[in-house]
Amino acid sequence: MKLHQRRRILSLFAAVGTAVALSWAAPAASRAESSAATDVVGRFHEALLDVMKKSSELGYEGRYDTLSPVLDETFDSLFMAQKSVGREWKKMSPQEQRRLLDTIERYTIANYAGRFQGYAGEQFETMGEEESLHGTTLVRTKLIIPDEDDVHLDYRLRAKAGDWKIIDIYLDGTVSELALRRAQYSPLIKREGLDALIAAIDEKVGKLAAGKVSEL
Repeated sequence: MKLHQRRRILSLFAAVGTAVALSWAAPAASRAESSAATDVVGRFHEALLDVMKKSSELGYEGRYDTLSPVLDETFDSLFMAQKSVGREWKKMSPQEQRRLLDTIERYTIANYAGRFQGYAGEQFETMGEEESLHGTTLVRTKLIIPDEDDVHLDYRLRAKAGDWKIIDIYLDGTVSELALRRAQYSPLIKREGLDALIAAIDEKVGKLAAGKVSEL
């Protein structure tokens, strides 16, 4: 691999130069009450490990096509798109909202298809669940990487139409992927408009497809 797996995962959260840290206090929730949320994260992890193990066989396009339906099933892309641009979302027409949502969905899939390459015995471990803010659930996990430090990844999920969906991922328990995206997307769309934001995201998708992960 061009980069160690830990560096690839850390780069998922490198959308902007300054990390955005979040904190919360939440009571513990029983596994029986919110095991469905853990199952959602487990399906996502299973898919990631599968494409990592078959990375060379699948290639980028194969990894993208394999992960696409899984992310559609496990992520609340609409919620994440809305929060990524804040109040600007309500100013868009339905067609513009659809266009931005499609672009962000492509980028999310490309991020994982482009960065999770190769397999060297990595394993995900679920550490537990907690009730979180506004009726959401936090699933704490870590990625165990042989000969490297573990990467702690906490998933925040909310119930949507009876199913749990991932709405944010926290690196090392504090750095929010959604907050990082908003710190980049919201100022750009306010300053230069929707076309500029979509062009910037599409450029990143193109680099991921070309294997230029280190340039992002």
